Amino acid sequence: MGGDAPIVIQSMTKTDTRNVPATVAQIKELADCGCEMVRVAVPDSEAAQAISTIKQNTSIPIIADIHFDYRLALAALAAGADGLRLNPGNIRDPEQIAKVVRAARERQTPIRIGINAGSLPPASKQHSSIPEHMVSAALEQVSLLESLDFDLIKVSLKAFDVLTTIEAYRTISPRISYPLHLGITEAGLPRAGAVRSAVGIGILLHEGIGDTIRVSLSAHPCEEVNAAHEILRSLDLRQHGPTLISCPGCGRADVDIIGLAESVDRRLSEISKPIKVAVMGCVVNGPGEAKDADVGIACGKGRGAIFRKGEVVSTVDETRFLQALMAEVENLCALD
Repeated sequence: MGGDAPIVIQSMTKTDTRNVPATVAQIKELADCGCEMVRVAVPDSEAAQAISTIKQNTSIPIIADIHFDYRLALAALAAGADGLRLNPGNIRDPEQIAKVVRAARERQTPIRIGINAGSLPPASKQHSSIPEHMVSAALEQVSLLESLDFDLIKVSLKAFDVLTTIEAYRTISPRISYPLHLGITEAGLPRAGAVRSAVGIGILLHEGIGDTIRVSLSAHPCEEVNAAHEILRSLDLRQHGPTLISCPGCGRADVDIIGLAESVDRRLSEISKPIKVAVMGCVVNGPGEAKDADVGIACGKGRGAIFRKGEVVSTVDETRFLQALMAEVENLCALD
């Protein structure tokens, strides 16, 4: 993690961690849709102890999310957590933090210093802005951990406000060499939250800032993972599964291009290979976009041309648009 390593996608379970079967089931769902690291809430000792059983039944790293009580961090470490998230806004006693750090150092377990604009620690000096306060709080914690001979550190500085988040990460990035975890916290429901997250996370990633990401949505966590993969695909940072190119539809289209694109999208969700598929509805951009994709269709009135790697391979009736396009996709995937 960090440096030239690929950007890692994280999410967080939305189950009661003490409900081990439900938590394990959700983690498996997340792994199946491309999540590479998952955080679980640890509100009490029962949840901390559940991590041991959860890890026995899952395959991706489990990060314990700790607030208020440092003893929960110690219990999570004893249960085998692969990482900790500590919030300096609600665990402030240096001696308590030192106990956690010593236990993490013995196990070589990373700690994320998770700064959140909504739960900042009291300022030790006057700050001119929230981003400045966030960065100062993070650097104080980094210094404390380094003084304890600990360097398995990650840092996050999240806020709901996109510009606040960007300023905080831009400020801290040249001042530390540790991996940065990106996110827009409490981003909202999927439609608005995905846009807000894509803007904030996308700008920072484009500037070369960030090593792990989480899209925080009020939705099933797989929605978070899907949005994260879309951000990385859009920036050509990582490829995961198919990319669908589809025109928005307009008065020139002679077919239900939106319905066709939705049907193709559902079928593509069953495919894991990183191929590009185009669904286009008229002669303006249709042939060019379909030709540029791995597989594509340029639809006309009652007929459509199926493209594969830039060449027209067939012309089909409207009743066979979906069937013919997906057959070509499946043939290409089988060859690869």
